[in-house]
Amino acid sequence: MDVIEEGKAEVWSKYDPEEHRKWVLEKKNRSLQDKTMSIKDAVSKYVSNGDYLAMGGFGHVRISMSAIYEMIRQKKSDITIAGKTAVHDIEILIAGGCIKRVDRAYAGAHEVRGLSPAFRRAFESGQIEVQEWSNASFQWRFRAAAMGIPFMPTRILMGTDTFKYSGAKVVKDPFTGMKIALLPACYPDIVFVHVHRCDIFGNCQIDGISIEDVDLSRAARKLVITTEKIIETNEIRREPWRTTIPFYYVDAVCEVPFGSHPGNMPYEYYFDEEHIGMYMKMAKTAEGAREYIDKYVRGVDDFDGYLNLIGGLKKMSYLSRLEHLRERLRAPWALEKNR
Repeated sequence: MDVIEEGKAEVWSKYDPEEHRKWVLEKKNRSLQDKTMSIKDAVSKYVSNGDYLAMGGFGHVRISMSAIYEMIRQKKSDITIAGKTAVHDIEILIAGGCIKRVDRAYAGAHEVRGLSPAFRRAFESGQIEVQEWSNASFQWRFRAAAMGIPFMPTRILMGTDTFKYSGAKVVKDPFTGMKIALLPACYPDIVFVHVHRCDIFGNCQIDGISIEDVDLSRAARKLVITTEKIIETNEIRREPWRTTIPFYYVDAVCEVPFGSHPGNMPYEYYFDEEHIGMYMKMAKTAEGAREYIDKYVRGVDDFDGYLNLIGGLKKMSYLSRLEHLRERLRAPWALEKNR
């Protein structure tokens, strides 16, 4: 195909589909085996410095925050992260010193809560490198990887500044002669997805919208599942149609109740607006962000320690009542928008 135009950005996820296919064939264990381990062990075993990382979920919803805190505690560094639908996860990883580059579609702001302060400082100072994609283009990059093809042809991005700063190409379609944009497949080295429940083998159920996690799980080289609870395989088999992510994609299963806090876990617990608002206030300065990380992430041994620090079961019970509309939000919205 004739390349008519191409974006300025380097493609940071560079695996060839056949190389990836061979790697998965040789490295993935597709037998029914117990994959349970602690999140500490999973991060130590499956995350390497310099990896390309992607997180499941969306914004502040169903994010594997337990994995994020553990990566900071283990001082993982030079990570490139897919900022496809990411908010608090990227912000905290940047504040914790883990991120070198951000492939950005939806990142850099805390939605109605304001701009992400650590992200902004890191970008403006040159601490992190950022390049642009759109939300749809990122999802289709994962779709291409899940399908085992090198790119996804689309009609989006063309004629936009987003295209100029992306790694996409515009080519002449050999069938029609029209212009068409090609989005390179994205194969993350490591993916974390937080789910409502799964069995010890990694057969996962997600309540509510699954975002792009189905394709993301298939695109991943290594996939770690964090889950609110582990259930018996017989329960999974009673309703096989609910298995969103099957076991043969999964490398590790980590049971982490409340593992999306301070984010929302649909039908389980609501956003912790008090805690997010406190972070946003503290992180207005680099010193405040370090103080937050030192207290709530590095200052505890594990995620249970973090939960105890933020209020334990009493706080999570309150957030559960909020999610089920049994109580009203007791704090002003995002602590008066963090002012």
